[in-house]
Amino acid sequence: MKRILLTGASLLLILAGCTNAATDKHSGEQSKEHMQMQHDGNMDMDHENMEDMEGHMDHDDIPSLKASKGTQELSLPPLLKKQQGSDFDYEVVAQEGTTQFFDGTQTKTYGYNGNLLGPTVRLKEGETVKVKVRNELNEPTTFHWHGLEIPGSEDGGPQDEIQPGKSKIVTLKADQLAATLWYHPHPHELTSKQVFKGLGGMLYVDGTDQDFANLPKNYGVDDIPLIFQDRIFDEDQQLNYEELMNSDGTIGDVSLVNGTLHPKLTVTQPVMRFRILNGSNARNYTFRLSNGASFTQIASDGGLLNEPVETDELTLSPSERSEILIDFSKLDSDEPVAITDKKGNVLLPFDLDFESKAMKNSTVSWAADEPFLTKEEKDLPVSKEIELFGMMDKVTINGQKFDPNRIDFKQEKDVSEVWEIYNKPDHMGGMIHPFHIHGTQFKIISRDGKGPAPNEQGLKDSVLIEPGERVKLLVTFPEKGIYMYHCHILEHEDNGMMGQVEVY
Repeated sequence: MKRILLTGASLLLILAGCTNAATDKHSGEQSKEHMQMQHDGNMDMDHENMEDMEGHMDHDDIPSLKASKGTQELSLPPLLKKQQGSDFDYEVVAQEGTTQFFDGTQTKTYGYNGNLLGPTVRLKEGETVKVKVRNELNEPTTFHWHGLEIPGSEDGGPQDEIQPGKSKIVTLKADQLAATLWYHPHPHELTSKQVFKGLGGMLYVDGTDQDFANLPKNYGVDDIPLIFQDRIFDEDQQLNYEELMNSDGTIGDVSLVNGTLHPKLTVTQPVMRFRILNGSNARNYTFRLSNGASFTQIASDGGLLNEPVETDELTLSPSERSEILIDFSKLDSDEPVAITDKKGNVLLPFDLDFESKAMKNSTVSWAADEPFLTKEEKDLPVSKEIELFGMMDKVTINGQKFDPNRIDFKQEKDVSEVWEIYNKPDHMGGMIHPFHIHGTQFKIISRDGKGPAPNEQGLKDSVLIEPGERVKLLVTFPEKGIYMYHCHILEHEDNGMMGQVEVY
């Protein structure tokens, strides 16, 4: 049980990563010698073989985002409504449409139940629902429930393709702590394109713990989803992915928040809760407030942190989420306030329009009954080793590319194991890889032997890994099935930087 009080504001955001590689010391299905032979014989690229990578995206010198002019009120995703008198509770349809980003131009886009992005799905902790998913695109797609701990058969990975015009009903049980999750497509070799063109939406698991009643929770009023994405448009102002894509990660100079170009947000409450998702293909974001003020991070991917963290900067890589509180009553009301990136480019300016200049209860705090990591968890031996390596279409995990007919690891349900992820550098220094595991919320044990920072002492499903860094994760699967693990730079994922673990 955790106890909570309302506290002041803090913001943390964005970092990116790509990861996957494998050696199973634990299960014994493959000997270490056999794994080494696979590594040496399959795509084992040395530095010399990388020298012709002229199309490599230099992620240390990425294009700057154009600042928001603040001319459009931020669009808020609608809440998905339950069906009446049906054999399913919700319906989510992947479809084509058009969106007017620029005056006089209709840009072709994809969306769920609309032209762009999708409605927010809200589930209660412990609730089970049936969702009809339907594909009205002209290409295969899947519906992946990112961060939801559900059986592999319902997860929506690349093995669950739905052909154009077809549908199916999936069962989602929110048997986990309250968290900000999301959903997006996951068809192999098409994920990056479909997300780039607009497929994605928020998925909330709402807690029932009354101790947290003081947190802002009025959707669209003081509890706001923020989906940050960068995009690049062609000369006809279209999202022409085939022409614009970069196989090392497609990065643009146009900033969208909830699909809104040049957004602003009118703030009507002194304390605001923002649920932030980095929904980009490849860009890492570092978020700050324009006036240098601090804010409070209260949650990471899989739910509340062990304790709130006061900060003035938050880094998120693709697919990572964070919840923050900003107490606007403590800021100078005469000074413009905005969320900016690390370079100071304005991403979301705020218009302050609330009566109360102060709150009696303007801080938030809680205490966990148990430490984030027990001694037993810290002392567990490494049982799976993952090596991430390469760039562009030469990316691998443990020297191999994704094979849908190959199971790379096996792990027993409800048994905790330690995965060690190593981001192997190349002669150019290497890239950050955001590493994601389906079907679990893991704990970060260490980074290069050092314990997790306070803002990483919470459940996560994605983690940013720097070149040369070794990160240990405590991984437990609560359900059975086959799950993906991969780099969440979507072009790397589509290029085969992905493996499979079978949970039995």
